[in-house]
Amino acid sequence: MQYAHLPHTALKVSRICLGTMTWGEQNSEAEAHAQLDYAVEQGVNFMDTAEMYPVPPRAATQGRTEQYLGTWMRQRGNRAQLVLASKVAGRSQELSYLRRAPVCLDRRNIVQALEDSLRRLQTDYLDLYQVHWPDRQTNFFGRLGYQPNDDRFIPIAETLEVLGEQVRAGKIRYIGVSNETPWGVMEYLRVSERMGLPRIVTIQNPYNLLNRTFEIGLAEIAHREGVGLLAYSPLAFGMLTGKYLDGQLPPKGRLTLFERFSRYKTREAEQPTRDYVELARRHGLDPAQMALAYVNSRPFLAANIIGATSVEQLAIDIGSIDLQLPAAVLDEIEAIHVRQPNPCP
Repeated sequence: MQYAHLPHTALKVSRICLGTMTWGEQNSEAEAHAQLDYAVEQGVNFMDTAEMYPVPPRAATQGRTEQYLGTWMRQRGNRAQLVLASKVAGRSQELSYLRRAPVCLDRRNIVQALEDSLRRLQTDYLDLYQVHWPDRQTNFFGRLGYQPNDDRFIPIAETLEVLGEQVRAGKIRYIGVSNETPWGVMEYLRVSERMGLPRIVTIQNPYNLLNRTFEIGLAEIAHREGVGLLAYSPLAFGMLTGKYLDGQLPPKGRLTLFERFSRYKTREAEQPTRDYVELARRHGLDPAQMALAYVNSRPFLAANIIGATSVEQLAIDIGSIDLQLPAAVLDEIEAIHVRQPNPCP
């Protein structure tokens, strides 16, 4: 395993981070514990979860993911050896079952969300606490075309003040954002400097061969400001494994089971996906490992968040850390990207 220090922190994290959002929906508690045991054996020390997990989000299952992680840490007695990250939901009407409405990023919501997560995780602190998505209306979750509006949202300064209080209370060590825009990241940094509040140290956004939009504005910010990327969906919901090509619908596949995950299952994605899979096979590489190894190689990356529904898949994904892509493969990846850049933003 490879490790890196998160900028502006004392945290040393594995470059592979274990994502957890299938636990409680596609995976049982026993399966979740088996994944955790295997990941730790391979040197993974970084786990990422969220209050709204598992996905698809439902009132009946909400919180199970954190609960499964909490029971495992209690049984293994290894909390101090892990870097544990979770997230507070942004503004939402769909998630009204989380708390008394409105669900947003104000003091009441953040304090309750954090307390609930700590209880489910059976810990008294989080190493990293992230804002899952912005409170304001802007471009995230694949939304194209920014539309100016006069929506009222919780000011970033207010959100940061509450997070700062929780840092001082020892319940959070560091903070981060997720699904953010360049303006949002810079505003968090500006407000923290102006008000003497904790700075964000990570940004968790999608990044994969079908969606490299992070490079357009955020990569330079990540590099120059020291806000490391935690890349999610590095396999584009499994599309980049090739298992959905030619209309295949594997019975346990996420895109087979849940219609809502259509972001990467589009007509525009078909040809570049085929090109990437064929490129990997032509060079004797596993398509999933090639796609993950590309993400692992990016200079602005802090950690690559992988997810799996079986230990067998997990072994392939974690094994990508040992793969260094030849220059010829990298050149061909760029050629495919230039022909059809970011087909699934």
